[in-house]
Amino acid sequence: MTNPLLQLYPRPHQEVSLAGIYLQQQLHTLGSSQKPFVYANFLSSLDGRIALTDPTSGQSITPKTLTTPSDFRLFLELHAQADCLITHGGYMRALSEKRLGNILSLNDHTEHADLIHWRQENNISKQPALVIASASLDFPLPKELKSRKESVFIATGKNAPPDRIKAWQKKGFQVLIAGANQRVQGKPLIQQLGQRGFKSIYLIAGPMILHTMLEDQQLSRLYQTQSQQVLAGNEFHTLVSGKAFSQPLNLKLSTLYYELASNQASGQLFFQYDV
Repeated sequence: MTNPLLQLYPRPHQEVSLAGIYLQQQLHTLGSSQKPFVYANFLSSLDGRIALTDPTSGQSITPKTLTTPSDFRLFLELHAQADCLITHGGYMRALSEKRLGNILSLNDHTEHADLIHWRQENNISKQPALVIASASLDFPLPKELKSRKESVFIATGKNAPPDRIKAWQKKGFQVLIAGANQRVQGKPLIQQLGQRGFKSIYLIAGPMILHTMLEDQQLSRLYQTQSQQVLAGNEFHTLVSGKAFSQPLNLKLSTLYYELASNQASGQLFFQYDV
């Protein structure tokens, strides 16, 4: 069970139920093939950490204290409205090594099974397509994705290793060349996905992908859960990484909800920004 939320913005200030607050936005109806609706979601601490570097392994990890059932429910509500997800090769490696959980598919055997029913009622495919962005093209795939080749795309830049491009193509996967160098860029990737009929695209990738989407003016909306705890740490990741933008990007606050602290978790704020 999740706590009710306090709606702080827009007015009127009121208490609302958490379940459904993102579903009611009908994100799958906001985009088109010419201009897909692209959105991202991040979870951070009060001091801006989305992940810390484990001093033992050197790997990036999300502290368990940051994660809550409420944030996960809203993550899944955004997932449920996408016809395409974008992740990256680093996540696929972490998934293979069991450092991160599998968030690529909706599960109809959990308390969130209503989200699959919601997709069916709204004439959306049972599971969204998946794009894996990678410069190196060196990552494993779980078995569940190997059987979904028609809905799994590999995205990379034109200078990616040719032998690895051919290897993925030989396995039956479509490789999208979406970048002038080796890295994926936002505009050519979203254009190609729009041409394939995708209209609502959810970024479940990291700070570099968010950077290129913002830089190329491809992001439509940013969601952020901010946990009211301070983590500190010298080595960490924040929402965006990469070179500084030539001009600051101004985002417009659209909604803001607050979940009170409980014995199990810190209080948290749910922000929604239009770009």
